[in-house]
Amino acid sequence: MADSQWVDWTKTTQSKNYRGSGSFATFMIVGPVCFFLGILFASFPYDFPLLWTSDPVAPSYYDQLETHLRFVHQSPPLIARLLNIIMTVGFLGFFIKLFRPSEANVLFDGASLVLYVIGAGVYIANIVKGMRAVSAGVWHTEDFKGIAHDGPLTGEIVLGREDSLRVLSASNTILALVLVGVLVLQAGQWYAERREAEDNKKADQADKEAAERKASASAGSGGSGKKRQ
Repeated sequence: MADSQWVDWTKTTQSKNYRGSGSFATFMIVGPVCFFLGILFASFPYDFPLLWTSDPVAPSYYDQLETHLRFVHQSPPLIARLLNIIMTVGFLGFFIKLFRPSEANVLFDGASLVLYVIGAGVYIANIVKGMRAVSAGVWHTEDFKGIAHDGPLTGEIVLGREDSLRVLSASNTILALVLVGVLVLQAGQWYAERREAEDNKKADQADKEAAERKASASAGSGGSGKKRQ
């Protein structure tokens, strides 16, 4: 029964096969996360007027933002493939760390994987979908009038240009917060490992000092016994 459990409860942060914050798998996770955060940071100047200020946005700004997003979405296919590969590297890092994981891996890496999956869902469902709408120019067709349904009776709702661009900017912010959460959890794992190592070192030092005191006490009692004889 114990062999069928996917969590190795006997594994600790001191085990040789423990994949912690210093492992290469952690680098496979942190690298893609920082890469995507850099892309989102580069998009922040475009998102700021739509979300983080109450000043009115000029119509020309929407045209400029739409041109920028269309240029990004219509980039060569190699760019999209590289993004998919980098995202896959992150998933691979999680799978490596969660293979026969310890309790620490389940807590920190499991929660990080959940956030990473949420981020991938936001990217695919909102960001990619919004950029496809921008690239297709659905708001500049003659048939589009405000909020519309993509279908005769049912289907997805297509918002207006301003609302869609705001949703896209909000999705970038949500994705950034999710990725920051992954970094916080990985940093928390490093801190927990460091504290545990310090506690173990203090405990070993205390045991060593206690053993030395016991040895010196026994040696002293043995010497006094010989003098009495």
